[in-house]
Amino acid sequence: MRKQKNTKIFNHYSAWKYAVLITTVFVMLLSAIPTWYGEDAAILIGSKGGVISSPLAMQHQLEEKGIKVKRIDLRADKTVVVLQDENQQTAAKATLAEMVQDPSGLTLTLALEAAAPLWLQNMGFEPIKLGLDLRGGVQFLLDVDVDQVYKAQGEQLTDELHQLFRQANIRAVRVEQVKAERLQVRLPVSGTVSSEATSSEVNNTVRKLIRTQYPQWQVTNGNDGDIYLSLKDSEKTALRNLTVQQNLQIMRSRIEELGITEALVQRQGEHRIRIELPGVQDPAAAKNVIGATASLAFYAVKEQGSGSTMELKNQQGQPVRVGRNPILAGDHIIDARAGFGEMGMAEVNITLDSSGGKIMSDFSRHNIGKPMATSYSEYSRDSKGETSQSHEIISVATIQSQLGMRFRITGAGSMADAQELALLLRAGSLTAPVTIVEERTIGPTLGAENIENGFAALGLGLGVTLLFMAIWYRRLGWVANVALITNMIMLFGLLALIPGAVLTLPGIAGLVLTVGMAVDTNVLIFERIKDKLKEGRCFAQAIDRGFSSAFGTIFDANFTTMITAVVLYAIGNGPIQGFALTLGLGLLTSMFTGIFASRAMINLVWGRDLRRNVRV
Repeated sequence: MRKQKNTKIFNHYSAWKYAVLITTVFVMLLSAIPTWYGEDAAILIGSKGGVISSPLAMQHQLEEKGIKVKRIDLRADKTVVVLQDENQQTAAKATLAEMVQDPSGLTLTLALEAAAPLWLQNMGFEPIKLGLDLRGGVQFLLDVDVDQVYKAQGEQLTDELHQLFRQANIRAVRVEQVKAERLQVRLPVSGTVSSEATSSEVNNTVRKLIRTQYPQWQVTNGNDGDIYLSLKDSEKTALRNLTVQQNLQIMRSRIEELGITEALVQRQGEHRIRIELPGVQDPAAAKNVIGATASLAFYAVKEQGSGSTMELKNQQGQPVRVGRNPILAGDHIIDARAGFGEMGMAEVNITLDSSGGKIMSDFSRHNIGKPMATSYSEYSRDSKGETSQSHEIISVATIQSQLGMRFRITGAGSMADAQELALLLRAGSLTAPVTIVEERTIGPTLGAENIENGFAALGLGLGVTLLFMAIWYRRLGWVANVALITNMIMLFGLLALIPGAVLTLPGIAGLVLTVGMAVDTNVLIFERIKDKLKEGRCFAQAIDRGFSSAFGTIFDANFTTMITAVVLYAIGNGPIQGFALTLGLGLLTSMFTGIFASRAMINLVWGRDLRRNVRV
C-alpha cells in the first residue's frame, strides 16, 4: 500500500488576512492624524435669534484690537471664530460680546477646534480628547448636603401624619421634627380620643398606622411615653444614592447649558461629586452656575386665617401670606428663556411639562381674578457650615385668564439675572444643596508643559527600545520596530475613536508602559525562534514553531494584565481610569501588532524563500 504524503506550507497568510490588517492599520492611521495637528482656540457663537455683525466685520474688529483670527466658519447652528493664539481667547470673547446687538439671543462659548484638514474632519475623525491635567481647566469637589433631603422627608411626613390622624379620629396628637431624620409623636392623655380609650390603645393605634403606611420609618417607644420615628438605615442609603445620582444628572445638564464639552462629572465617595472642566478659562462663571441651588415655586396667595398658610418676604421685605404647599414646583419646568416684556423689563418665559401644565391649567381656571405668587428659593451655608434655605417672593400677579403649559414671570431682576435664572431652570434645580469644598485650577501653560514632558518621555523610551531591538535581533529586529510603531499608531487611533476616552498625564504613563508590553511580545516570540534554531530546525520551521509556542504565554500574560486594567478602570476614578484605559487598549493593540502584524511582515519578506513542502 502506498504511503500518503501530506504537505504543510509554513509562514503563509490568506489574502483576506492581509486585507483586514491593511484596512485596520489604515483606518487607525487616519484616526491618529488629527491628534498630530492638535487644536486651535476658538469662540463658538450660538444663535437663537440674536443679531451679530458679518464675519468680515467680526474679523476686522478683532484684528483692530490685535487679536489674530485664523478663520471664521459659518455653520448651520453656530459661527466658529478660530484664533491663532490661545492666550487671546478671553479677550476675543469680550470683544465679540460688545458687538452683539441682542444678547438674549446669542451664546458665546470658549472652545477648541480641531486643526486637522477639513477632509479628515468631514470623515468624522477628531483629535484625542485631553484631560484636565493636559489641557488646563478647573476641578471642583462638591459636597452634597443629604441632611436637607432627610429633613424634607421629615417635614413631608409631619404634614401627612396630621392628616392621617384626623382621618383616624385621633385627637390632640402633636408631631414635631426633633432632627433632620427623627420625629417625635406626642400622644394625648387617656380619655382624649374617647371615654373608653387608654394611652396604651392610642399608642398601639398610632404605631400600627405608621408601620402600615410608612414602613421606611423605624417606630420606637420613648421613655417619656411618646413615639419616636427615624428613617431606617436602608432608606437613608437609598435616599442618599438617589439624591447624589439626581444631582449628578443635573450637574451634567448645567454644564451642557454652559457649552462646556468633554467635562467629567462623577461621584466620589458617599456624598461627594467631582467635576473636571478641561479648557475652562473662566472658572468663576462655571462656579456660580454649578454651585447654584435656585428653584422656583408657585403659591396661592392667602388671607389671614384661611387654612394652612405661611409667610414669605417679598423683595421689599414685606410679608406675603401664601399656602403652605405650592401649587407647582420647579421640577415641572422643562424650558425657560429670558427676554424683555412689553414695558422693557426682564422676564422669564416658562414652559411646563404635560403634568405641570394640567396642574397650572386646573388651578388658574378655578382662580381667575385671584393673586398667585412666584417664590425664588436657594440654599446657603453660614460661617458654621450649617445649611439653610431662603425664600423670596419675586412677583405677585393676578390671574387674568386660564394658564397653560406656557406663561411668563417678571421680577427676576436685570437681564443678566433673568438669563442666569433661566439657565438654572432649564438645567433643573438641585434636589439637595451642594457646597464647593475644593477648587483646583490648572493653567493651559502647565498643561502644555505636561504634554511636552510626557511625550518626550514616550519618545525617549520608544527610541531606546527601537535601537535595542535593531541591534540585538538584527534582521528580525526591524520587524519588531515596524510592529511597535504600528502599535503606537493604532493606540492613538483607538483613543481618538472611542467615545468618552480622555488622555491624561497618567494615561501618557500608560503609553510608555505599553511600549514595553508591546516589545515584550516580540521578545518572547524571537527568543522561541532562537531556541528552535538551536534545536536544529530550519528557519521556516523555527518561525512557525516560535509563533505557535509563544502564543499561549503571550495570551496568558496579557490576559492577566487586562484583568488588572479592567478592575482599575471599574473602581478607580480620574487619573487611575486614564492609566487603566491606555494600558488596556495598549494590551489589545500590542497583541494585534506583535502576533498578527509581525507574522504578516515576516511572511511577505521571507515567505517566498522559506515556504517549503515538508513530508509528514
